[in-house]
Amino acid sequence: MEIVKIPRMEKQDYDALITEGYVSRIAFLGEKYPYIAPFLYVFDGNFMYFLSTRYGKKIRYFRSNPYVSVEVERYSQDLSCYMFVTLQGRLEEVEDAIEKKKIRGKFVNMIKLKKLSKNILAALGILPQEPIETIAAEERSILWRLTGVTDIVALQNM
Repeated sequence: MEIVKIPRMEKQDYDALITEGYVSRIAFLGEKYPYIAPFLYVFDGNFMYFLSTRYGKKIRYFRSNPYVSVEVERYSQDLSCYMFVTLQGRLEEVEDAIEKKKIRGKFVNMIKLKKLSKNILAALGILPQEPIETIAAEERSILWRLTGVTDIVALQNM
C-alpha cells in the first residue's frame, strides 16, 4: 500500500492563507495537556497580531511560557479541499502605544470588512451593544504579536 503525502504549500500560498483569514487557534503549554483556544488575528505581512481578554487560562499559560503553536486553516464543506499552516514561535505583548493604536485599528477594519457579528466583541471583553471602535479607543484586551517563528508547516490538498 502506498502512503500519500499531503503536498506542502509555498510561502506565497501560506502567506495568502494567513492574509485572507481572521480566526486562528493558539496552543499554549498547559499544566498537563496543551491548551488550545481560538483567536481573532490580523496579519500585516510580517507579524500576526492577536487580541486576548485579560482573564482566563491563556493569560496564566502565556505568562509562564510564551512559546506557542498557531494554526490557520481553510477547507471546503465536504473536506475535499483543505489547507493549513502551523507556526511555532513566541507571543509577546505589544507595549508601544502608537503601534497598539494602529494594530487595534486594523482589527476594527477587519471586523467591518469581513462583516463579522458584533457578538464577537464579547470575546474581547466588550459588550456587543458597544461600538466596534471601542477596540481601538480602549484597551480592554491584550494585544500579542507572534515573533521568533522557528518552524512552519504548511500543507494543502487543493
